[in-house]
Amino acid sequence: MNTTASKVLDRVLVLEMVRVTEAAAIAASTLVGRGDEKAADAAAVEAMRAALNELYMDGTVVIGEGERDEAPMLYIGEKVGSAIGKGPKIDIALDPLEGTTICATAGPNSLAVLAIAEQGGLLNAPDVYMEKIAIGPGYPDGLIDLDKSPTENVTALAAAKGVAPSQIIACVLDRPRHEKLIAELRALGVGIMLIGDGDVAGVIATTNPDTTIDIYMGSGGAPEGVLAAAALRCVGGQFKGRLIFRNDDERARARKWGVTDLDKQYDLTELARGDCIFAATGVTDGSLLAGVKRKAGKMTTESVVMRASSGTVRWVKGEHRL
Repeated sequence: MNTTASKVLDRVLVLEMVRVTEAAAIAASTLVGRGDEKAADAAAVEAMRAALNELYMDGTVVIGEGERDEAPMLYIGEKVGSAIGKGPKIDIALDPLEGTTICATAGPNSLAVLAIAEQGGLLNAPDVYMEKIAIGPGYPDGLIDLDKSPTENVTALAAAKGVAPSQIIACVLDRPRHEKLIAELRALGVGIMLIGDGDVAGVIATTNPDTTIDIYMGSGGAPEGVLAAAALRCVGGQFKGRLIFRNDDERARARKWGVTDLDKQYDLTELARGDCIFAATGVTDGSLLAGVKRKAGKMTTESVVMRASSGTVRWVKGEHRL
């Protein structure tokens, strides 16, 4: 990886990002399994906002929980940090509670997620759907393409891996809109891991051989696509994304945030450019991270933090006094 280290990001320590996601995960964990998605999300948001405001930076939320009129969520355009107007200018993509339904029902793979880059480094993706396809590192460039059919993409991946298509495992969100995709994959004999929510974790899972997931396919939130792309920038892999618009209001929202080519197929480096840092902390147990645990007067957390310029991945286990 030839990404140049950012002097701006050097002033925002990698471990400080972990403290931010830890705070959000711990706050959300008090509501795991309680059936209240909004309360869990609000707890994570407030904890993440407070932690971000302790950091010496002039931060701008470019991927958040909606627009300003949807406050008190961390809204797009919100300024955070203790040095607004004088500190290093940082773009922030965040999801304080990725998988709100998962958290509310105590399911797997709920995370607190955050990515940062220098100003202008992250695509200001509107809150619309995005068609996505992703694979892990180690394959020839340009192997996957949204203009190809699922069959063509899986066949190309299988050939590059040296296996039959029936040996490929795909991760797909369990949604009615994916019925045709699932049927086409099963006709090839592809194994499918259906997930109820949490497509950031689903994309990242393609980079970890222990998950056995080879490819992520389907549509999900565009903001989550930028977060996942930031993670892949750090560890390697390929990602393609294309915004999906259901009506003129969504197209107008995209133009408002600077998207000019509404039909563009975005590559990894167009979604997350330059040096970037990605951090995530588990809220519930999952394939990527263990969730928050309470025992004997303390809490334990498990996090991962990655940086694009160094290709470094750090796994962080924390103990916190109750």
